Amino acid sequence: MSTKRDYYEVLGVGRSASQDEIKKAYRRLARQYHPDVNKSPDAEAKFKGINEAYEVLSDQEKRATYDRFGHSGVQGRWGDFSDFGFGGFSDIFGDLFGFGPRTGSRRAPRRGADLRYDLTISFEEAVFGCEKELEIPRYETCRRCHGSGAEPGTSPIRCPQCNGTGEVRRTQQSILGSFINVSTCPGCRGEGEIVTTPCTECRGQKRVRVTRTISVKVPAGVDNGTQIRLAGEGEPGTRGGPPGNLYVVLSVKRHRYFRRQDNNIVLELAINVAQAALGDQVMVPTLDGDEILVIPAGTQTGKVFRVRGKGVPYLRRNGRGDQLVMVQVAIPTELSDEQKELFKDLAKTLGKEVIPQEEKGFFEKMVDFFK
Repeated sequence: MSTKRDYYEVLGVGRSASQDEIKKAYRRLARQYHPDVNKSPDAEAKFKGINEAYEVLSDQEKRATYDRFGHSGVQGRWGDFSDFGFGGFSDIFGDLFGFGPRTGSRRAPRRGADLRYDLTISFEEAVFGCEKELEIPRYETCRRCHGSGAEPGTSPIRCPQCNGTGEVRRTQQSILGSFINVSTCPGCRGEGEIVTTPCTECRGQKRVRVTRTISVKVPAGVDNGTQIRLAGEGEPGTRGGPPGNLYVVLSVKRHRYFRRQDNNIVLELAINVAQAALGDQVMVPTLDGDEILVIPAGTQTGKVFRVRGKGVPYLRRNGRGDQLVMVQVAIPTELSDEQKELFKDLAKTLGKEVIPQEEKGFFEKMVDFFK
């Protein structure tokens, strides 16, 4: 009687499993037990059994024979599976571990790097927009050698180590057969060519570092963290690739009086008790100039008044937010004798007599302090 495990059990599928289910199960187990990935002592034996099971169950004829006669039906007719070649598994292992034919991707055009510039603007500039001149240090293609890296009148030569491909290939043997390892050529660093007479300006680097003055328009309504993309103002691409972009990241300074709440501007306004009780007309500052605000009689602390259209412009549509004026009733901390008498008379009319606290002298304050 055979001591081998059932092939369906090895792959963890049922006998009615479809070919797609068998393939998925195999791919999952192959990733788990491949000797290059799994360093367990029994990983190689398990991997060999997984491949043997898949070799039978992935073939309709072999699978039908196995279903009818078991292990004895497939052994001997197709030979010993312990030494089968890489053969039909190349497409699967190419997906699993990246083996397979390589193209000249190292020689393909590459996009240039993106750059970032942090720009600080005032509160007013964020609200109304502005235009700024930026000094941007970046690499650009050397004008003397036009990006070849070679001194004018000379040309780079083909790398003899990789024959101009930029890659070197090494064949490695494993239990599954021969594998080809492709790596960057150390002689030319993947360029495929070697500069024998470097350009005197870029010293063979093909690029030079320069500082450019770039104008950027900051739209009205921006806020902290807003990014402005300047297409093509990053570093140049290589091998004919497009340049990168420049991203200007904004930081807005705090204002002395105003603070921002979405597209509204908030202002805290202090009024005295007489203004709050009797009402008044006051001038309030806005970013567009002073505005008259009517304070109704009986206004309480925390009351919010809305000044329409004096907020921050919307970025993607017309119109502006509002200015929100939050009233704070200021209680005086120092009163003249006349003011004290007036407040006493007022207190009597409000229905409750007030007993003023006498101001303590210096020595009394010291006693309270040490207590």
